[in-house]
Amino acid sequence: MRLPRVYAVLPDAAMIARLVPQGLRLVQLRFKGAAEDVPGQIAAAMAVCARHGAQLVVNDHWREALDQGVDFIHLGQEDLDSADTAAIARAGALLGISTHDRAELDRALALSPAYVALGPIWPTQLKVMRWQPQGLEKVRRWKARIGDLPLVAIGGITAERLPGLFAAGADVAAVVTDLVTASDPEARTRHWLTEAEAAHDPL
Repeated sequence: MRLPRVYAVLPDAAMIARLVPQGLRLVQLRFKGAAEDVPGQIAAAMAVCARHGAQLVVNDHWREALDQGVDFIHLGQEDLDSADTAAIARAGALLGISTHDRAELDRALALSPAYVALGPIWPTQLKVMRWQPQGLEKVRRWKARIGDLPLVAIGGITAERLPGLFAAGADVAAVVTDLVTASDPEARTRHWLTEAEAAHDPL
């Protein structure tokens, strides 16, 4: 499958409502708030994405996502330990999986994911990571290993780094900090989309 080049990973439905109208077509809800708020967050994000023709991916909360008919879920390696991936598959939902090393990549590929994510590519300020920055050479190796399966790169990515990232083999650039900490997230989103288009088709 082909995915949009820009993948915004956002903390709540309110931020999704602000940024999806700027032109995003692939967005992840990574909500870390109270459990009782999860269904409402998913419902609100789904409504925004439906209005604008964007694909919503729900991080972690796979049960609630399936209950509401979300068709794309993202799981980290720790999430995989407790997730019912068979139930996700039976529901017909697509699955994206985070990876950091070869064992995790093999585990992910065994589940026939819709995409594989690799990160952090560069140092990230979002959270403390036990993984060292992966670098562009590892992006090249991961892409050679997975072939036509989409490779999502995440971690420390800015719009200015997109040309090198795509040249190394990443199909999709996931953005977190560069949008949510921007003084004008809407303008920064539009800049990302413009730069991604230019980096993908420099001519």
